[in-house]
Amino acid sequence: MRGRRFSPLDRKLRLRADHWSEGAARVATRHGLRAPSFRQAAEEYTDAVGGAISESSLRRVTLGVGEEIAEWKEGEAERACAPAQRGEDPRSCRVATHEPIVGQANVSTDGTMIRLHDEGWKEVKISAISKVEVEPPTAKCASSTQRSGSDPVAPRPSRREQDPQVHLTAHSYCAGLWDADELGCHQYAEGLRRAIDHVKRLSSVNDGAPWIERITLTNFPDAVQIVDWSHASGRLWAVGQAMYGEGSDKTKTWVEANLDDLWAGKGWAVVGTLHSLKLDQRPVPDEVRQAPGYFESNLARMRYEQFRAQGYPIGSGTVESGGKNVVHLRMRRPGQGWTRNNAQAMLAGLSELHSGRFDWAWQQAQRLATPSHPHF
Repeated sequence: MRGRRFSPLDRKLRLRADHWSEGAARVATRHGLRAPSFRQAAEEYTDAVGGAISESSLRRVTLGVGEEIAEWKEGEAERACAPAQRGEDPRSCRVATHEPIVGQANVSTDGTMIRLHDEGWKEVKISAISKVEVEPPTAKCASSTQRSGSDPVAPRPSRREQDPQVHLTAHSYCAGLWDADELGCHQYAEGLRRAIDHVKRLSSVNDGAPWIERITLTNFPDAVQIVDWSHASGRLWAVGQAMYGEGSDKTKTWVEANLDDLWAGKGWAVVGTLHSLKLDQRPVPDEVRQAPGYFESNLARMRYEQFRAQGYPIGSGTVESGGKNVVHLRMRRPGQGWTRNNAQAMLAGLSELHSGRFDWAWQQAQRLATPSHPHF
């Protein structure tokens, strides 16, 4: 018989093709994904279970499991995005649901960089899906400031003082070395898995990149798309500093006045102010020169007054923290680089680990990967 071989004892002991028990392989993989290196993961595994494992063995097990999870997720993404088949029941589920969200949800997308052997720095695209919970507003106040040689300045009322409290919880992720359309299929599959196509309200908060807007609109056309507040405010600070100097009182006054307008739903006033600066005629960075067009093209997604009143999130911190926790902490160690295949395997495993469903994903992948034992 060609391919993998299984002895009667392997079958009786329920050993994998690599002769590891499922329990030992699962524990080893968790360490391989969590620890900053495979060497440290091997040491932690030995300390935890009392059985020795080499660095190379733990690497092999971790990457092997990651490949199985990646293969399973790729199959689900392909099924999710495949054209409708003749006779297919539109109510059928192409992707198995897990921890579906009820009520309100958010999907955010971003990109971050890792280094690959022989390829250099490449972008990992990542989407985060979250449950949104909204509570009544509570009074908030910004911190007071101290001017040199004077009494503390009266605190500026918080812009969020009258806003509902919006909390994003129960995050799940999909991340990989994909182009925009490949991520689109994985994002859609993850959305079906969390059942966000059935929630009452769905938002998508992002940095304003056109490719993110496109794939989100394709997958979830009813989602309310919102430009992340910190990205919008960052653009205004960049303009203010370029025009009036970094750290100057005039910069702060100009930026805060425009932020007040933007917060109050007067994006058109911000666009008018930016056009009046004639930035295209000044020696300023591209980010500053393009600011009028950026705000003008995104006005519909910067209706912050309405979004806040309706209890939508206006920040994309979930996907940005996902980029750090899911990708950077394990994949961007000093001096480390990955082959493309190994990086994809790690990202698949890390996405499931940080989604809090590693054991479930393990079971799904094992059903796909485990070959039939021969009969004896």
